[in-house]
Amino acid sequence: MTKPKTASEYLDRGCDKDDQKDSKGAIDVTLIEASKRYYTCFYSNLYLGGFRNYGSIGHNYYGLSVNRGVNVVHDWALSVNNAARTVKLGSGATVGYDKLVLSPGIDLKYDSINGYSAAAQTKMPHAWKSGTQVQLLRNQVLNMKKGGTFVMVAPPNPYRCPPGPYERVSMIAHLLKNNNPTANIVVVDPKTKFSKQGLFMAGWEKHYPGMIEWIDSETHGGIKNVNADTMEIETDLETFKADAACVVPAQKAGAIATAAGVTDGDWCPIFPGSMKSRADGNIYVLGDASLATSMPKSAFSANSQAKVAANHIRGALTGSKVFDARFSNTCWSLVATNDGIKVGANYKGGYQKIEVVDKFVSSNDEDAGTRKSTYEESIDWYAGITSDMFT
Repeated sequence: MTKPKTASEYLDRGCDKDDQKDSKGAIDVTLIEASKRYYTCFYSNLYLGGFRNYGSIGHNYYGLSVNRGVNVVHDWALSVNNAARTVKLGSGATVGYDKLVLSPGIDLKYDSINGYSAAAQTKMPHAWKSGTQVQLLRNQVLNMKKGGTFVMVAPPNPYRCPPGPYERVSMIAHLLKNNNPTANIVVVDPKTKFSKQGLFMAGWEKHYPGMIEWIDSETHGGIKNVNADTMEIETDLETFKADAACVVPAQKAGAIATAAGVTDGDWCPIFPGSMKSRADGNIYVLGDASLATSMPKSAFSANSQAKVAANHIRGALTGSKVFDARFSNTCWSLVATNDGIKVGANYKGGYQKIEVVDKFVSSNDEDAGTRKSTYEESIDWYAGITSDMFT
């Protein structure tokens, strides 16, 4: 198939053109969001590498309110009364709903790694939620001693942004190459393989020869303990001493999903044709928190799923046409300056799961022009999706 080339094409593929028309005032939409400014997790790695400034990944909700007519409430959503169809807020107020969309992202399972905790993240940041953690990690890397060691503890499956830890390693390698070229990076992975592995490892060898060592679970035998005070990561193979470290633990759906009673284990099962919760027919779950089978946990996936859910909700509330569910995802990663790689797929809502229709991935034999175009494509996508979300 011919893959799209522009941001608008990427964003439009999750729904029919008619599906993007609003409800002409027939539906009141309220967004409950604690933060007044959102810093994207996607592209935070490029901030780490020095390709973006921090302000460029921050966005406010003014456009949603003024241009889209969305009622934006900056407060914490604490609980859901499913029977009464209300959401209780941190202020004590309640908000009623006919249909509720939950997109709570992830919470971290700190205790999935022995010795790791919310307190330990100040010395060994996960930076898997954008914000001060990402700034902290960058500062720690920049302040490493000359010739020091950076240790990345990657997360187990499933987790937010499958290529993310390895793009992070690439961006930190880029930062060190320019500021501390004798430093080295050790990746301690609880897995035996990872997304775009061949592409990343070829890129590491090309751009950062001898700097990065990836150690899989079969080699290190398991992560036994981390100690933030001594900056040590203990495995069966050896104990790694870090001058700076990023520790990303296992993950689960954000807390409000559990409070709403829509989780089964760590994640939220959904009906693949609508993103409707299998536990409550008036609740839809999007993005990282959902158990969307073949689709990865990514911003692109969440945006695509949102369009499908919105089409179903509008149909349920106004009687408008509901289209068959079509989804898409692309995950771009930057390995080095102008060396962009990607993986993606198109999907449909099957009977039991979201099914892959077709897929694509970069190849190791691409020329420099193709890799540069892939990176530029990701810049266009970022501009498009953040405009789609916030303006």
